[in-house]
Amino acid sequence: MQYPPSLLPASRPQQHRRRARNAAAGWSLVFAAVVLGGVFAADLPQNLAQRSAAPQALQQVVQQQLQALSHQNAGEAFALADTDLRTQFGTPEAFLETVRDQYPMLMHPASLLFLKPETDGSIAMQKVRLTDDEGSSWSLTYLLNRQHDNQWRISGCVVTPEGRQVLT
Repeated sequence: MQYPPSLLPASRPQQHRRRARNAAAGWSLVFAAVVLGGVFAADLPQNLAQRSAAPQALQQVVQQQLQALSHQNAGEAFALADTDLRTQFGTPEAFLETVRDQYPMLMHPASLLFLKPETDGSIAMQKVRLTDDEGSSWSLTYLLNRQHDNQWRISGCVVTPEGRQVLT
């Protein structure tokens, strides 16, 4: 009886080559997994440290600027802005004057609530809910950039009204 060529048992050299190829592919996958695991593990502590420190650092910068504004300390508030924002305003006095005229709610907030910031390690967004002394609520979205010295600096803030809060 004759079998079609596709049903014939594979010859020994073909089986040997197939096993060798499968073994090589398996070891290649194991090697790649070990190398990638080492790369990620080596980078993991640094990334965890940056991400875990980022929320406090981001909140601190925003809070320091808001405190400086409430004390009318133009120099300190201006120093927490990044280079581009400082260039845009020119002087600490011009910066403070703009905040006074266009964002008076930042000068004396009645309450602040910091939400969880989002960051990729070099750019961050910090949202803050603010209630002014008249009872109106505002949503602040700060954009911050990590500088070459690893300090966070504010590059802008979007202020959006949320309306009046009614306590029951």
